[in-house]
Amino acid sequence: MKNWILFLGTAVVVFLLALLALNIFDRRNEAKFAYQPKVQLEGIEPRDSVWGENYPRQYQSYMKTKDTTFVSMINTGGTNDMLESNPEFVILWAGYAFSKDYNSPRGHAYAIDDIHQTLRTGAPMQPGDGVMPSTCWTCKSPDVPRLMSEIGVTEFYSSKFSDFGSEIINPIGCADCHNPETMKLTITRPALIEAFEAMGKNIDEASHQEMRSLVCAQCHVEYYFDKKKPDAEGANYLTFPWKDGMDVDNVEKYYDNIQFADWVNPLSKTPMLKAQHPDYEIYSQGVHAKRGVSCADCHMPYQSEGGQKFTNHQIGSPLSNVENSCFVCHREKVDALVSDVYERQAKIKEGSSKLQTQIAMAHIEAKKAWELGATEAQMKTIQTGIRHAQWRWDYSVASHGAAFHAPLETSRIISSGMAIIQEARIELTRLLASLGFNEPVPMPDFTSKDAVQTYIGLDIPAERAAKADFLQQVVPQWLKDGKARESKMGSKAVSSSK
Repeated sequence: MKNWILFLGTAVVVFLLALLALNIFDRRNEAKFAYQPKVQLEGIEPRDSVWGENYPRQYQSYMKTKDTTFVSMINTGGTNDMLESNPEFVILWAGYAFSKDYNSPRGHAYAIDDIHQTLRTGAPMQPGDGVMPSTCWTCKSPDVPRLMSEIGVTEFYSSKFSDFGSEIINPIGCADCHNPETMKLTITRPALIEAFEAMGKNIDEASHQEMRSLVCAQCHVEYYFDKKKPDAEGANYLTFPWKDGMDVDNVEKYYDNIQFADWVNPLSKTPMLKAQHPDYEIYSQGVHAKRGVSCADCHMPYQSEGGQKFTNHQIGSPLSNVENSCFVCHREKVDALVSDVYERQAKIKEGSSKLQTQIAMAHIEAKKAWELGATEAQMKTIQTGIRHAQWRWDYSVASHGAAFHAPLETSRIISSGMAIIQEARIELTRLLASLGFNEPVPMPDFTSKDAVQTYIGLDIPAERAAKADFLQQVVPQWLKDGKARESKMGSKAVSSSK
């Protein structure tokens, strides 16, 4: 009897092992033939749909970046009007296009739609018109490296935004980050390569894990347009201010040393800095970067489907996919982990909200001082304080996820900004008193975006009307011409013998 039991037990084990071996063999065969190319990718192919013929899982997951249903505490889904919820922004950005229109970020699939629709790009009605430089397209499309390759980098930066309306029609996609021949991660934007060179580093020495962040750092960074670059003078040459370091203090010194300003706020007459989105810089100072965790580890986690492991290209908040993004390393409950993140974000948001109000008030108080006859000498240190405080505020809020990526550094930046603006406002109070003004300066209604935009002289209805005409008349023609050009490109099928 015992022998029969042993025999049957052994037979069951052998049968199960055979099933396991067969399953492994099937999965290996499936993996072997999973990514057999169907089309030949030649040069810089900007159309994701063509790449999707060869990499359907990655392409299908990328298409889900159109999904805006996930809502977090800070960056909500859809197109949340950030000026509506933070009217002080309008004062801080008075004289700059961000005072007209600023929405919460959407997925990469909307990159072209969003840059067409925002009031910040104006309404260029004819090629060559408008003041927006072509450099503003740089991070929006794989058509950009294609154009840079065809006409030259400096020539691209030397053009107008409207010059390439029918050339740049594909949103951020595969060719921005991948070599089509090897599928290895690659850098397609020269600004990042040049920034490494300025720091004395060679980006070609980066490891694969580092590249999983550096391809993001091509765009998710602080930058400015250098119009004095040697051999490219006059071009709006995209440049990262990393020469002396990429933290908020060293970048501020860099800009001060070259006397750079993005614009002058007409209220305080202060030369201002506009932080773009220093995500990589702040991430680099957080615990995840120090532990070797890349951007892709959290924002593009691995997943399995049909026995195949691949990178999920639905790039977005890790909180929308905690199990895949966070639980590779963490072991908390989902609710506990999310509430921990939200707690950090709420505390930092509280600080940044107070700071933005203080800066807005300083701009208006400075305006009053000018009206009362203040001199440039009297205003110099006050303006420096406003510039530096707003730079720190903007650096902390413009970075997507700063409160998560590096909460300690972000808190330090906000705290230092608060100290600077308080000193500036104290000096303003003294100056106003010396000019015979000893009462609080009247403030606009900081609870109403419309009221504040009217206060700084914006005619938003007129801006929207011009934009509507542009979207109805110009953009459809751009897209039609671009699609016609692409239809001539076709796609080269791969022989079945390969």
